[in-house]
Amino acid sequence: MAGVGLGVRNGTVDVDLWITLGSFIVGTIVGLTGMGGGALMTPMLVVFFNVPPLTAVSSDLVAAAVMKPVGGGVHLRKGTVNLQLVKYLSIGSVPSAFCGVLLIKALGDSASVESYIQKGLGVALLLAATGLALKTYMNLASRAKRYARGEFIDADTSEIPVVDVRPVRTILIGVVGGLVVGMTSVGSGSLMIVAMLALYPMLTASRLVGTDLVQAVPLVFSAALGHLLFGDVQFDLTVSLLLGAIPGAYLGAKVSSTAPQGIIRRTLAIVLTVSGVKLLGASNELLAWVIVAVLIAGPGLWMLIRMREGLPAFGRTEGRIVAARIETGSSEPLSRRPKTSATPVPDDLPSGVGGIGSVGGGSAGQGPET
Repeated sequence: MAGVGLGVRNGTVDVDLWITLGSFIVGTIVGLTGMGGGALMTPMLVVFFNVPPLTAVSSDLVAAAVMKPVGGGVHLRKGTVNLQLVKYLSIGSVPSAFCGVLLIKALGDSASVESYIQKGLGVALLLAATGLALKTYMNLASRAKRYARGEFIDADTSEIPVVDVRPVRTILIGVVGGLVVGMTSVGSGSLMIVAMLALYPMLTASRLVGTDLVQAVPLVFSAALGHLLFGDVQFDLTVSLLLGAIPGAYLGAKVSSTAPQGIIRRTLAIVLTVSGVKLLGASNELLAWVIVAVLIAGPGLWMLIRMREGLPAFGRTEGRIVAARIETGSSEPLSRRPKTSATPVPDDLPSGVGGIGSVGGGSAGQGPET
């Protein structure tokens, strides 16, 4: 693709329209889901545009340093940021991200180093996909518990939750996350938000996302500065990324309230998994099997998990039931188990007569709740 790696010459910048189009798609996904920036942008450059891994990581981080403050500023104005968590995360992540760049520089510029970066990026993508799956499961389990209590409206109010900040553990999350971001550009959103969710489950959704976006600003700035000084930033590439990603992220944020988030996040997890396996050097045959396994086994496994948590197998069924509960004001707990008969059964009936265990027992038309 023309325009990749040409740099700035005579005051002009060569823009690659195909990369701009790709970054627009990635930016839209980021706007819709709140994660996936580095996890999608960098492998897109490496896999589809044959950009060297170090160049892709460096240029993507510089572009991210321009985009990150936008979302963080919105949440700061709304007051949906826990600044204590931001402080401790930054204490660990800012120096760690810079050290990640120095580590890459210390390894040299040989082809073997590029191979190590590519494999590290593959591992980071698989970790991001795993983290996304864990975050989705945690949300599912939390929702199932609310439904079991007969609560069908998620009360994400403006009331500030009481958070018992754990400085040492929070700093350690920052250290690990910063090192991964500095070396691969992946993790400022997808990995950090999952780690925070596990350590601080009392954070509401808006404050979790807001805190993550704000802590990512100094983290990405540190990593970007390191790559500007010691990396392989190509400004043509960075400009091409920004021209597509900024309007894409804006568009995604505008339509995020009506977009099918579940489908988008599942697609994101699939893309991260396939990209990670590819970057680890998997053959095309193995890659095909991975795609088949993810597309076929994944939905079936998720249906089993939903039913194990007491929810209907399909999200649409859950949505219809919850909408009906809210409309009628019912607080009846959501359950996939059959209802018991409302007619009292005398204690002196023989075993097996009447009740749930008998053939045809119970009221007419009775069946499992859908």
